[in-house]
Amino acid sequence: MDAAAEATTPWQVLGRLVDASNATFLLADPEGRRFVYKPRAGEASLWDFPDGTLANREVAAYELSRASGFGVVPRTVMIDDAPLGRGALQEWVDQPDATDLVALVAADEIPSAWYGVVIGVDNHDRDVALVHADDPRLRRLAVFDVIINNADRKAGHILQALDGRVLGVDHGVSFHTEPKLRTVLWGWSGDPLEDAEADLVRGVVTAIDDGVLAPWLAPGEVEATRERAQGLLAAGVLPEPGDRWPVIPWPPI
Repeated sequence: MDAAAEATTPWQVLGRLVDASNATFLLADPEGRRFVYKPRAGEASLWDFPDGTLANREVAAYELSRASGFGVVPRTVMIDDAPLGRGALQEWVDQPDATDLVALVAADEIPSAWYGVVIGVDNHDRDVALVHADDPRLRRLAVFDVIINNADRKAGHILQALDGRVLGVDHGVSFHTEPKLRTVLWGWSGDPLEDAEADLVRGVVTAIDDGVLAPWLAPGEVEATRERAQGLLAAGVLPEPGDRWPVIPWPPI
């Protein structure tokens, strides 16, 4: 979709995604292609993020993923002509009937080659474990989340595309200047950064220096993102969860 098309497209509203915490709609263009639309007008106020900035963060996540080579976010653009005005528009991702990469299982039934993240109890007081697969596609997303300081990496925000890619969506609460990483993908904590991952992180620094985030984030947020990328390279290992803030999003699935 080019910029000219975005300015003239008569969108069809297919419905509202009611499970989302902010107003989120499914749109279609005249060719029948589907998109997820998040208008600024439908953003709920948050105590820790400036009002009217969530759509910007959605676009920033895509642009950084694209420019750095991570390739873990569906194409996302800012549009003005949609039904509720300016907002983020993201390509819809069709998914196969595939096994989930993050799940809740009985605490004594963690699959082999999966990581247990946390033990809890379900509504029937049975011990359950939050687990995720040891999958390199998922790990790539976990590294990206560290850099963008993703405060809401739930299982439902992880998609498996028909072409085999693993993609992340819902990045409206990312890029904060303060540490806020909340994710279900803690299985690789403390693991050394792989050479290919380090190259991608260097690509992030280059993309930031080239100004890819400047149109979407405040200068302090851009600098904080650069510092996280450089800190990850300097540490050489994936971070471990701390105890200064909640590290698992709610709900996790």
